[in-house]
Amino acid sequence: MTERHEVVIVGGGIGGSAMAAVLAGRGIDVLLLEQSEVFEDRVRGEWIAPWGVVETRRLGLYDTLMAAGGHHLTRHITYDESRTPEEAEARALPLSIFAADVPGPLCIGNPHHCQTLFDEAVRRGARGVRGAQVIAVQPGAAPSVTHRLDETEHTVDCRLIIGADGRMSPTREAAGIVLHQDKPHHWFAGLLVEGADAWPDDLQAIGTEGDFNFLAFPQGGGRVRLYGGYGLEQKRRFSGPDGARAFLDAFRMTCSPLNQAIANATPAGPLLSYFNHDSWTDQPFAEGVVLVGDAAGWNDPIVGLGLSITYRDVRIVSDILAGDDWSTAAFAPYAEERAERMRRLRFAASITSTLDAEFGDEAKARRRAHFERSGADPTLGAHGFAIMGGPESCPPDIFTPEYRARVLEHS
Repeated sequence: MTERHEVVIVGGGIGGSAMAAVLAGRGIDVLLLEQSEVFEDRVRGEWIAPWGVVETRRLGLYDTLMAAGGHHLTRHITYDESRTPEEAEARALPLSIFAADVPGPLCIGNPHHCQTLFDEAVRRGARGVRGAQVIAVQPGAAPSVTHRLDETEHTVDCRLIIGADGRMSPTREAAGIVLHQDKPHHWFAGLLVEGADAWPDDLQAIGTEGDFNFLAFPQGGGRVRLYGGYGLEQKRRFSGPDGARAFLDAFRMTCSPLNQAIANATPAGPLLSYFNHDSWTDQPFAEGVVLVGDAAGWNDPIVGLGLSITYRDVRIVSDILAGDDWSTAAFAPYAEERAERMRRLRFAASITSTLDAEFGDEAKARRRAHFERSGADPTLGAHGFAIMGGPESCPPDIFTPEYRARVLEHS
């Protein structure tokens, strides 16, 4: 069977469904293909930085997310074994300072987030198909996508294919777009818990003690998404039937007594571990194809910017498609902006990983020195502003070896 649509989007997760909603809302004929029948917890994609919240507003999707239970965080505390809880809490950071009229980061559970956007895309006029197994992507001057649905193959001709099909992206492979990856820095595990009612709903926190780095992002109602970083040599640290219990016990830290609320909570989803590293593409498009989100390359998850990156991708590409020129060359500005954006975020994430997710006496001394020095010289925390306020919010000289050396100096 052969069909035709103006745009075929491969992948109906957050990036694909957001793109479909925006394009369909502008009257573009969109087919949205999603392999899963039900969105599942993938232990990622639930925190949107303030600059990403701005992107959701520019796309006209912010109100949709808030109506679906979006939850803003307004305070941040960095706990650490090198200082007392009182010292850490005295330097709590208000999260409303990074973007105008944005209270702070926005949290929403990933499966619900995906379904909300998929439903919105369909409501705005996109044709959404679930259970679609994409078996061929044909880029070029006459692009097409072939998928199998209920044992029937459908070939769809189109003007443009948008690949929003994640890290392993078959669309990227079919288009011959090269993915670069750096070496993993450490392991990162994630788990959703419920019953953490004593954890303040408005507080996000990170901290390092011993050989573990934690991050906590509440979603409201006692539900908290947890992440933990640990050494590459500890591959099986949280594996097996007792893995979730061991993971929660790792949150019992002297430097953050509040973590007891987390450690005593109940798992509400799977515990998954993955490498922390960056990836990028030099040119996230080819003739007849453009990539968005993780398909185009992702940032080290320690800074949690996957959704913010994706929403900006959607905004820039959809703005290009609002014009008449859909040629390959029309996407060159997108590639240029994304390359510099990912370079800056890669730089910021590298510093964050070195400070927060390296362990032992030397790393502890480095963190303590950074806390003391950044208190006297706030410019030493500018890479954090790039994470929260957007990579363009800092001058170019922040993203240099000289700045990195200043931040990590501790002798």
